[in-house]
Amino acid sequence: MNNQKIMLITGSRKGLGRQLSEYYLEQGYKVIGCSRSEAEFKHENYEHFITGVSDEKTVKKMFAQIRKRYGRIDVLLNNAGIASMNHFLLTPASTVEKIFDTNFLGTFLFCREAAKIMKKNKFGRIINFSTVATEFNLEGEAAYVASKAAVESLTKIIARELADDGITVNAIAPSLVKTDLIKNVPPEKLEGIIQRQAIRRFTEFRDVVNVLDFFIKPESDFISGQVMFLGGVS
Repeated sequence: MNNQKIMLITGSRKGLGRQLSEYYLEQGYKVIGCSRSEAEFKHENYEHFITGVSDEKTVKKMFAQIRKRYGRIDVLLNNAGIASMNHFLLTPASTVEKIFDTNFLGTFLFCREAAKIMKKNKFGRIINFSTVATEFNLEGEAAYVASKAAVESLTKIIARELADDGITVNAIAPSLVKTDLIKNVPPEKLEGIIQRQAIRRFTEFRDVVNVLDFFIKPESDFISGQVMFLGGVS
């Protein structure tokens, strides 16, 4: 166990987070996941915490347990995220707060706590999740896009702050992925977004892990502070 690499994935109960957990378990990682409810799968090398990503008290408690049990975190994937499509004039403050709490504050807290552990081992890979919607300035998604733009700025700043500690910090910005995040978006809206991409299709799981594997590999230690947009978006 001492030589087994530890990966922490937020929002791992279902959807992309669950797929990523299963994929990296197959790659030999010890995967630690978290969500607001119990995991929907079990594996001998998977450990699950019931944690709201923006609840600082429970997040710090979770990391204290990880530090005590394993003494390391090699990779952090900040996958947890929510969205809400609405004209900004019709968006209540409570919705904005919920989106920023999950997408930005959650990412901030997990980056901060994971980096504290990674610093001691002089190694770490932090990968945050953004979206091509930041480049599209997608109308109807003001709060969501703003929260992910904040994640991108956070990524670039902490990449500099952690550079001397052997920790790289990057972000992946997929185009549309067929998950619950877009289940309530009208088909014509989805098609309109895809048509704005150079490569006009949905993001597939293989596209995501291709970038993640690249960021994670030891040879990528000179790559930090980058946001990788998928679908030919720039």
